Amino acid sequence: MTQLQFKDAFWCKEFTFHTGYEVLVQRLLEGKKMCKDVEDLLKQRAQAEERYGKELVQIARKAGGQTEINTLKEAFEMLKQQIESVGNSHIQLAVMLKEELKGIEEFRERQKEQRKKYESAMERMQKSKLSHYKKTMESKKSYEQKCREADEAEQSFERISATGNPKQTEKSQNKAKQCRDAANEAENVYKQNIEQLDKVRTEWEQEHIKTCEVFQLQECDRITILRNSLWVHCNQLSLQCVKDDEMYEEVRVSLENCVVESDIDYFIKKKMTGTQPPDAIGYESYYSRERSSSPSPSPACGMIKRFSGLLHGSSKNNTETATPSAPPLERTEGVYASIFVNEKAEITSSQDYRVLYDYTAQNVDELDISEGDTVVVIAENDDGWWTAERNGQRGFVPGSYLEKL
Repeated sequence: MTQLQFKDAFWCKEFTFHTGYEVLVQRLLEGKKMCKDVEDLLKQRAQAEERYGKELVQIARKAGGQTEINTLKEAFEMLKQQIESVGNSHIQLAVMLKEELKGIEEFRERQKEQRKKYESAMERMQKSKLSHYKKTMESKKSYEQKCREADEAEQSFERISATGNPKQTEKSQNKAKQCRDAANEAENVYKQNIEQLDKVRTEWEQEHIKTCEVFQLQECDRITILRNSLWVHCNQLSLQCVKDDEMYEEVRVSLENCVVESDIDYFIKKKMTGTQPPDAIGYESYYSRERSSSPSPSPACGMIKRFSGLLHGSSKNNTETATPSAPPLERTEGVYASIFVNEKAEITSSQDYRVLYDYTAQNVDELDISEGDTVVVIAENDDGWWTAERNGQRGFVPGSYLEKL
């Protein structure tokens, strides 16, 4: 069977999301917790063995028996000698357990330092990618605005030139030329930002692949170290008493069934977030999009209507403006920006979130929320609308209006 790889299974199609990477980091933190759990087990067992061994030695030395004679005395002295030997063997076992514990602690610290190095690099790359993405989107918005202004100025020039007023015509012509030059300049800036963003995206993608490879290697090493540690621990305990060997044999059998590849495969199949990296952000011409726009109704019009309630400047009744502090969704002239509607929600475990902005339900399946409220998120849908519950009522709310507690 082909070994599954972290680098092939933890991407996210949304350009600004890093869900796959976050899943991997969470897994490594869980692995760190497991290392500490094994350390606690060995530490407590070593303390118990040391106490037991010292008590046996003390019992043997205080046993007395000096009044006895002949063979019974020899037998009793042999008993005391063996009890003390058993006690010393348990003390020695405690020492070996402490050495094993020290090895796991050092291994965990080494992994921690290595993980911090790659986490820092990934954090820098993610911030750079998001920063360039924001800058690119702003330049795109400016480019579109300049194009609209240039179109309006040219149309105004055509109207004025038809009147035959030379002075007004010349003034209008100069304004149209200035607007067109500004639009061309904005277009160049937009294209440059697109190129820079794609370069940053490529660097981030390479860093993500390298980090995934390191994280998978760390996970393989961790499972191997802990499996071997538990194996050695069971062998040490078995040597103390042959009678206990049957019980520890059950543990050894379970450890024989512990396979690194099997654990990795199970984790990936259960937690995988995607098999492809996000697509590159391509250049979109303002005019080609204008010509391809169609006013015909779309099957997703109901969902677009829901998204339109969150656009900056729109309102439920076209009279109330949206809250300025709430993050708006992108809007283009005549039509809304392309919105991917995924009817299949991503089910998550319930978590508490704080409401950042007020939102009034505009459909029967939505939920009213107010700033400062605490809601329970039931599912995080890919279309940006999450299923939440508050005071026993459930409904859709915009995910960008919530903050995880």
